[in-house]
Amino acid sequence: MLRDMQEITGTTVYLEDLYEGMIRKMTKVVSENDIALFAEVSNDRNPVHMDEEYAAQTMFKGRIAHGMLSAALISAVIGEQLPGHGTIYLRQSLSFLAPVRPGDAVTAQARVVAIDRDRRRVTLATQCAVGDRVVLKGEALVLAPSRM
Repeated sequence: MLRDMQEITGTTVYLEDLYEGMIRKMTKVVSENDIALFAEVSNDRNPVHMDEEYAAQTMFKGRIAHGMLSAALISAVIGEQLPGHGTIYLRQSLSFLAPVRPGDAVTAQARVVAIDRDRRRVTLATQCAVGDRVVLKGEALVLAPSRM
């Protein structure tokens, strides 16, 4: 059983092995390059992400990473760890609570809160944190891979 493993990559936890309370997480330091690449891929070049002089004049008092960059880390946890490879995203809610800055270590986490085994649907509480500060939280509904 995978009960004690916390930071794993490239795994699949099949529906039959999931249990309420199961947690997986990963940590990534958000680099300047990550922000630039995310801006390129998303076409979101808001100066609050890209221009320190502009961002210094905002409520954030400096540049911040795209909120969806942190949310993408949740996608990585779900797609790589819990449930992992073969998972299909059905829904995700997000609340952005605090900014992430270049150089911050963001820990993304997913925790199983409900399992509908007949429909292969799993509800996950999701969050991202920088240290002890939760910067994003939400809930995901996924279709979990099954051995059946």
